[in-house]
Amino acid sequence: GWPRQLGITHQKMEIIVPRNFKLLDELEAGEKGGDGHVSWGKADEDIYLHNWMGSIIGPNSTMFQGNFYQLSVFCSDEYPDVAPTVKFITPVNMTCVDAQGNVIVSKVPELKNWSRNMTICEVLQGIRTLMSHSANKKLKQPPQ
Repeated sequence: GWPRQLGITHQKMEIIVPRNFKLLDELEAGEKGGDGHVSWGKADEDIYLHNWMGSIIGPNSTMFQGNFYQLSVFCSDEYPDVAPTVKFITPVNMTCVDAQGNVIVSKVPELKNWSRNMTICEVLQGIRTLMSHSANKKLKQPPQ
């Protein structure tokens, strides 16, 4: 029939959003202010949108409470097919962060199970959620 001749099939079409469009959407969302607990934005004027800054406000009833944590987020040319690289600039003591401040991919569900539909915001929210987990919430924190 005619739909076949036009190349129309009934398969679900997945729209692949180009890297820069996705990052510009994330930038716009970040400029609107996030959720009040995490924020993110460009770290510099790199037109390729590689370098981002993120911040997390420590959750209440944890050793992180009242602290403001700054993170660097690097989105490679393979982003969003590859998760961003995240590093704490503010000293922090967490089970998912190594001694140099690097966030350990295998210990953050949003990085470990990364898919191209996920966002920098979701990664920051995931790290903030881990601050409230029993393994982290009572850990003594380095002086700020």
